[in-house]
Amino acid sequence: MNVLFVCVQNAGRSQLAEALLRLAAGGAHEARSAGSRPAARVHPEVVEAMRDLGVELAGRTPRRLERADAEWADVVVTMGCGDDCPYLPGKRYVDWKLDDPAGQGPRETRAIRDEIAARVGLLLAELHQEAARERR
Repeated sequence: MNVLFVCVQNAGRSQLAEALLRLAAGGAHEARSAGSRPAARVHPEVVEAMRDLGVELAGRTPRRLERADAEWADVVVTMGCGDDCPYLPGKRYVDWKLDDPAGQGPRETRAIRDEIAARVGLLLAELHQEAARERR
């Protein structure tokens, strides 16, 4: 299944979620992230928090949300983008209320990362169950 993570700047929460899903899914599901108003770069505190896990985000560039992203996705996870988030009928939408890591210290950023990792784990469990039902 394809999962799209959307936040405002695509520089924090959605970048974390995309990287964590890719890491945990091991290729079983695909992930993308985008923002309604993308920043120039991924937040440095997010880059550092992911380096702890051996994932490098320094070279990633935040990107603007396009309708094609929502069309590609089976699940759209929104994180604070409000009315700027796309809505397409027939798609599954999930809204995660999370603190923004921008400007946070290392401890706070890691806590946000860990909360996202826990939510990604639950989402992956649901996706695996859905995929198993579809195979039957």
